[in-house]
Amino acid sequence: MNKLIFTLAMLWMQWAIIPVAHAESDVLQWDNGGEQQVDICIYGATSSGIMAAYTAKKEGKSVALIEPSRRIGGLTAGGLGFTDIGKVEIIQGFALDFYSRVGKEYGNNGPVFKFEPKIALKVYEDYLREAGIKVYMERRIVKAKKKDNVVKQITLEDASQRHRARLKVTAKMFIDCSYEGDLMARAGVSYTIGRESNSQYGEDYNGVQMLDKHQFPDGVDPYREKGNPRSGLLYGISKEPMGRQGEGDKHVQAYNFRMTLTNDPANRIPITKPERYDPTKYELLIRWKEVEPWVNLNDAFAWDAMPNHKTDINNRGGFSTDMIGANWDYPEASYKKRAKIVQEHLDYTKGLLYFVSTDPRIPIAIRNEIGEWGYPKDEYLDSDHFTPQLYIRESRRMIGRYVMTQANCQRKVVAEDYIGWAAYTMDSHNTGRFVVNGMVKNEGDVQKYIPGKYNVSYRSITPKEEEAINLLVPVCLSASHIAYGSIRMEPVFMVLGQTSALAACQAIDEQGGCVQKVDCQKVMQRFETMKP
Repeated sequence: MNKLIFTLAMLWMQWAIIPVAHAESDVLQWDNGGEQQVDICIYGATSSGIMAAYTAKKEGKSVALIEPSRRIGGLTAGGLGFTDIGKVEIIQGFALDFYSRVGKEYGNNGPVFKFEPKIALKVYEDYLREAGIKVYMERRIVKAKKKDNVVKQITLEDASQRHRARLKVTAKMFIDCSYEGDLMARAGVSYTIGRESNSQYGEDYNGVQMLDKHQFPDGVDPYREKGNPRSGLLYGISKEPMGRQGEGDKHVQAYNFRMTLTNDPANRIPITKPERYDPTKYELLIRWKEVEPWVNLNDAFAWDAMPNHKTDINNRGGFSTDMIGANWDYPEASYKKRAKIVQEHLDYTKGLLYFVSTDPRIPIAIRNEIGEWGYPKDEYLDSDHFTPQLYIRESRRMIGRYVMTQANCQRKVVAEDYIGWAAYTMDSHNTGRFVVNGMVKNEGDVQKYIPGKYNVSYRSITPKEEEAINLLVPVCLSASHIAYGSIRMEPVFMVLGQTSALAACQAIDEQGGCVQKVDCQKVMQRFETMKP
């Protein structure tokens, strides 16, 4: 009996430390720990990270691509199929090649900017397979080892909690392509969170902004018992007072999930009651629609059509998929607390779909309209057919050698040392929901036109020299809150991923391992001549 128990115990231990089988392709790797030494280590297999890894490998460098989650491709493969561009001419290099490859998957000769998540995933896997890049999956950073201002090594733990040994990666260059800036932060690089005051950089649209987009109309009562402040506030309304217009704070614009649903009966899984469903979370939707009655689903959802009877659903209106104010702690939270915040967003989002589908206070026409939709059987096979990628619109932002501001977006100031371009509206989703004059109001949404394409400075992706000379940050780059709202688009991140990798290669080959000495003009010359 004792021998049997011992044998069973050993078998259990083996199962506990061996990675579970995954359905994804051969480019993904669930390693057992150890040490790796490469030329360039890239943290985050986002759209930016994949392009950085592909570029570095094409340039003859050895690469370690690290992904904390179970899925590569970030938001581009995570439901954001309705591409935010601004001006199509900003999409160049491998970013343009990506959208052209997507087009080929649909039988088109040119680029396609509306696509299914599974198509984006396939194209990204094709890049990795072509370049011979293996992704270290479910590995998240716990420590960065530095000597003076040189990052020497990072230590990664098992994000899956299957008790695998830690992985250590030593590299000449590091590129942080994560949405959170976790490598940057652990390397001791300066950063900020939230919104600067307008006065800090001479801006108009930073800090507290209560404007008219994605807003409640006057007259929406915020109290559990209408007209009675003593009854408490409805779910999702902050007890804090709203700050003064243009005042800085640590509030972060809202996150949500970009949802993929389908109305194809053969591919549809019905929307059902989620495990932790709480209908009180959606009382504000009812209050809003008492004042401003329903017309259709587009009142509360940006319901954009994708190929093959699918959607990319985004936030719209006063109450929608954005979980306003629930993410303020996310940027600097522990991994455990982040997981809790993500789960809260997941519960809220699935609950919202079920609420609109079933609550008798929702007009029957609206319930019937959403009842035609469900989760697609052919997407997100290992995450219950729902995207695992929360839309991290903004997290940490580096304070680097140069801070991109509203003046750059409006082309009043031009960065001559450009490393890419942006062209989207200065955009921020709401950051808070408050009681103002006895009514509920959202705060933080900004949508301001810009005149067109503008340069993104190379100095904005490089830390101060005294902090790190072998680190590049193309995603959590150095920008004010409102400027970042224009820059933070997936095509821009892909371009910056490619150019940051070229800068890293030049730093290794010609600049003694110092990214601050890189000739960015030479980088852009190489960018223009590179072929996939």
